[in-house]
Amino acid sequence: MIRIVSSLFAGLVFGLGLVISGMINPAKVQNFLDVAGTWDPSLALVMGAALVVAGVGYRLVLRRERPLFEASFQVPTLRTLDASLLGGAAIFGFGWGVGGFCPGPAITAAALGQTDVYLFLAAMFAGIAGYRWLAVSATPPR
Repeated sequence: MIRIVSSLFAGLVFGLGLVISGMINPAKVQNFLDVAGTWDPSLALVMGAALVVAGVGYRLVLRRERPLFEASFQVPTLRTLDASLLGGAAIFGFGWGVGGFCPGPAITAAALGQTDVYLFLAAMFAGIAGYRWLAVSATPPR
């Protein structure tokens, strides 16, 4: 039960931060990305603050022997750039620029009743399903 409550609390804090920072407003995000036009640099401060908080958080948390509610840490081990990572980053960036949303803010916006996000979420879930289908069909049988 404590695991569920702590997850809910973390999600609520994250969602509140997205709302306060303006990340659920696609126009604000698109203006941040429009450096040659109506550039709004305020999200750079949000991203910079997030990097500082995450960096300090990782340093503190990874000093522990194990997480509070799991047997071990789930830390990425891949240290190289490959086509899958670069392609995924490009698709993510394209979707963020065109739609003005990325997954966290989109789900937060939908939960708050912002209806313009539903098309983005449908496309996101279709992309996830498409990737899973392609990954399964590309995996050689054992």
